[in-house]
Amino acid sequence: MATLLRCLVPALLLAMTGNAANAQTWPDRPIKFISSQAAGNTTDVLARLTGDHISKALGQPIVVENRAGGGNVIGTQYAARSAPDGYNFFFATAAALVTDGYTFKSLPYDPMKDFTPVAKVAEVPFVVLAHPSVPAKTLPELVAYAKANPDKLTFATDGNRRFSGMIVAWLNKLAGTNITQVPYKVQTQGIQDAIAGRVQLIILAVPSARVHMQSGSLKALAVTSAKRFPELPDLPTVAETYPGFDFAGWWMLSAPTGTPANIIARMNHEMDATLRDEKVVARMRGMGFLSFGAGSVKDAQDYVNAQHAAWGTLVKEIGVKPE
Repeated sequence: MATLLRCLVPALLLAMTGNAANAQTWPDRPIKFISSQAAGNTTDVLARLTGDHISKALGQPIVVENRAGGGNVIGTQYAARSAPDGYNFFFATAAALVTDGYTFKSLPYDPMKDFTPVAKVAEVPFVVLAHPSVPAKTLPELVAYAKANPDKLTFATDGNRRFSGMIVAWLNKLAGTNITQVPYKVQTQGIQDAIAGRVQLIILAVPSARVHMQSGSLKALAVTSAKRFPELPDLPTVAETYPGFDFAGWWMLSAPTGTPANIIARMNHEMDATLRDEKVVARMRGMGFLSFGAGSVKDAQDYVNAQHAAWGTLVKEIGVKPE
């Protein structure tokens, strides 16, 4: 035992010294932001916008690596298995970090254990939209119409285990309605059918919704965030009708568990500075995203924990079964 300890202690001390040295010299080479979404997707756009700004502060390039497919699984697994050396970060969606854990029967990683939240980047609420032929201008009017005409309305969604489908199911439960979901593998087809009136309702993230609101092809009834969206101040929230309703898409910069704490703290600081830069904020607002700074590392962890609990309650209440 004494011989074993004499061998192990120097090795452990060397490893600790090496980690400290690496953290002190970080970064001395390019950093990766891994995305589980395809290039050109919203996640990719945000990763590149923030990454370009942070790279100037760190003096090293930040490269966005897209690993799309499998409903986030391919990219998330790749990120979880990446070296926790401060050169690999996961630009995670809410689905990858939280909801996939409830909707997939099994995952080749644990999103709550295999990642350390670093900084909340942004969020984007969804808008409940209706075809102009629907005789409702507000959410309460829509609920009243749906109850009086139970077979006349359908909701285009991206599936009952995806964001829009789960939000529709929750709305149905809260309102006591039974509006039928029409799931689409490709959401662009759902949008086309909603504009044509083949389905009467759809839920879209603000950036997509705003285009159709401005053209008049769809009318907005409510937004799903807890507070009114600053760029759409006249649009009521769902929470004004059903208190406590607060569901939005969001992005969290995370790191593989085991990444040195001082590197995580530094990246958190740089992301916070980026999200307070006026030009970055203006571009994000222009695209329909909300951010009020990254907050602390603890804030990031607390937010993920709270979202995990909230979506867990929703999934249980609407009876979604993992597949």
